[in-house]
Amino acid sequence: MSTRREILQVTLGTSALLAGLRPAAAQSIDQVKIYYGFPAGSGGDGVARRVGEQLAGSAYTRNPAVVENRPGAGGRIALDLLKSSPSDGSVLALAPQGCATIYPHIYTRLSYDPVRDIAPVSTAAIMDFGLAVGPMAPANVKTVKDLLAWFKASPLQASYGSPGAGTAPHFIGALLGMNNGLDMKHVPYRGSIPGITDLVGGQLAAMLTPSGDFIPNHKAGKLRLLATSGKQRSPFTPEVPTFSEQGFPEFVMEEWFGFYAPAKTPSLLVERANQAINRALKEKSLVDSLAVVGLQARGSTPQAMAQSQKAEYERWAPLVKRVGFTADS
Repeated sequence: MSTRREILQVTLGTSALLAGLRPAAAQSIDQVKIYYGFPAGSGGDGVARRVGEQLAGSAYTRNPAVVENRPGAGGRIALDLLKSSPSDGSVLALAPQGCATIYPHIYTRLSYDPVRDIAPVSTAAIMDFGLAVGPMAPANVKTVKDLLAWFKASPLQASYGSPGAGTAPHFIGALLGMNNGLDMKHVPYRGSIPGITDLVGGQLAAMLTPSGDFIPNHKAGKLRLLATSGKQRSPFTPEVPTFSEQGFPEFVMEEWFGFYAPAKTPSLLVERANQAINRALKEKSLVDSLAVVGLQARGSTPQAMAQSQKAEYERWAPLVKRVGFTADS
C-alpha cells in the first residue's frame, strides 16, 4: 500500500512540475544578448545589430536583442564567453565561419570546441573575398596573372596584406604564392580597414580581404579590385571577374557569419531562435543594409549550418597543413 502511495505521490509531483514548465516554455524570452567578437562598426557587427533589432516581437524574444562586442583574439573571446553562458536561450553569439572551421587547425589549445561547446542556430550572411592592388602596383596590373607576373619580375614588391594571421584571406594569399612559385610576404593587419588604408596610400602592394570592404574605394577609383572568390561574380561588383574565371578555380571560397547558442540549449529554443532569425533575414530593409557592405543575407536550418561547418572544417585541414601555419608560427 505504501509503495502505491509513494508512486502516486511521485507521479502527481512530476505532473505538477511539468505543468509548471509548460507556461514558461510557451513564453518568449524578455531580452536576448548577442556576443560579437570584433569591434563595433565592422560588417559582422552590422549583421548582429540589424538581425537583433528584427528579433523583437517574435515567439523567441519580446524585445530587440542587445549586442555586446567582445573584440580580441580573432573572435575567440566571444565564443569562449558563449560556451559558459546560460543555456536558456537568452544568449547567442555571431561568428565568422573560420572561428569553427579554420581555428581548430591552427590553435593547439583552442579555448572552445566548435562541436561540443557551441550549437549552430542559423547562418546569417555570406561574403566572398577580394584581391586588390593600389597605386604601388603598375597601371598595367589589371588581372591576377598580371599581379603574379609583376611579383615575379619585382620580388621585393611581392607582398600582400590580410585582416589577420590565420584568416581565410591569409591562406588564400599563401596558397596563391605557393601554387605559382612565389614567396609572397604576408603582412597581417588588425582588420580590413588599416590594410586598405595602407593599400590606398601606396604603402602596400596588394590586399586580400572580404570583397565588400573594398567597394567604396573601388568605386572611387582609389584601388583596383582584380578578382573575387565567389562561385559567380559578386552582385555588388559584377564588373570584376572571379578567380575561377581567370584560371584559378582552387580559390572558389565563400564565408558565412553564423549564429551560435551554448551547446546545451534545448532544441525547442534553438528552433525558435532559428525561425526568428530567418524571418528577420527576409526583411527588405535588412537585406538592403547588408548589401551596402557587400554581404548577402542568407539563413539556414541548424542542421544545414552544421553540415556546412563540417564540410569546411574538412576542406581547410589539408590547406592549413600545406601552408604550415600555426598560431605559434
